[in-house]
Amino acid sequence: MRFAIVSDIHGNLTALEAVLMDLRLTSPDVTLHGGDLAANGARPAEVVDRIRDLGWPGVCGNTDEMLWAPETLTEFAAEAPSLQPLLAALQEIASATRASLGEERIRWLRTLPRSHCHDPVALVHASPGDLWRAPLVTATDSELLSVYSGLGARVAIYAHIHHPYVRQLEGITIANTGSVSLSHDGDPRASYLLVEGPSVTIRRVEYDLDREAEALLRSGLPRAGWLCQNLRAGRYIRPA
Repeated sequence: MRFAIVSDIHGNLTALEAVLMDLRLTSPDVTLHGGDLAANGARPAEVVDRIRDLGWPGVCGNTDEMLWAPETLTEFAAEAPSLQPLLAALQEIASATRASLGEERIRWLRTLPRSHCHDPVALVHASPGDLWRAPLVTATDSELLSVYSGLGARVAIYAHIHHPYVRQLEGITIANTGSVSLSHDGDPRASYLLVEGPSVTIRRVEYDLDREAEALLRSGLPRAGWLCQNLRAGRYIRPA
């Protein structure tokens, strides 16, 4: 069985449409999503509706949770003083995203589980039991094993860090999906994973960045200019 894992769409309908076209070419048997569907993009409601229509199983992300539990963002901010500018920006964006989504879509997001298992794959957004913290691409093998081996899967997949990679370890493959939107690895293309048995492949998909940037700037979303900078650079730029 072949799996696709698509994550961190962040309200970017243009990138999602490009990924959907690519999925028609790769033809996975099952597609899963890794959360962070709505916030930080121009069209959060449209993205949520599309994922619901597609019926993809998936998991909750941290920027999904902050929409109905803003205290989780506040608690994380208290532990990470260096991230205060980012967390202040997220608070502004979350408020606008809640208004765009409406209560019914947010209720649906709340139904998403923290993990999803479909042998041989186990999927979480960040870490088991934690939506806000995850190992970086520079993590050691021992750190990765300590976080993900407890999932008991041959292939452990997570998202959150917006930087795709695949690490083959003894008895387990650990991989990151990267992100459909707002990549952090210097490549602004959308990213998702294809899984077949223990083999995991990173798939990169070009999309119309100009179209999405224009949609962001027209959307009235707070910090839209900063989000456009991040989209175009394919890396994290600290908010002013």
